[in-house]
Amino acid sequence: VQLQASGGGLVQAGGSLRLHCTANGNILNIASWAWYRQAPGQQRELVARVRTGADTNYADSVKGRFTISRDDAKRAVILQMNSLYSEDTGVYYCHADVIFRDTPGVRRSEYWGPGTQVTVSS
Repeated sequence: VQLQASGGGLVQAGGSLRLHCTANGNILNIASWAWYRQAPGQQRELVARVRTGADTNYADSVKGRFTISRDDAKRAVILQMNSLYSEDTGVYYCHADVIFRDTPGVRRSEYWGPGTQVTVSS
């Protein structure tokens, strides 16, 4: 399984960006998608997660500004980021908790995308 992310870039404070991540491979389902970010010198932190059935959770710092959504037909996740602050700058990573068919039953594995840079200028 490979995750491919796109949509990062440079934007002024108050602007918007849309991140997109897709998964390819012989996948049965994706139990959850998430976006994490890592600012320089800081630990990677969870930004938003969406589970099967569109159950979502967000970091307090992005609530009301970011929206995560999933497109199961396209095996994709989207993070719409509005009202960006300079504090949102960092490398954003998509993460997938993937379910595969197995014999018997199913198995699960986690995957990370390569990261996409988001820079918000103040």
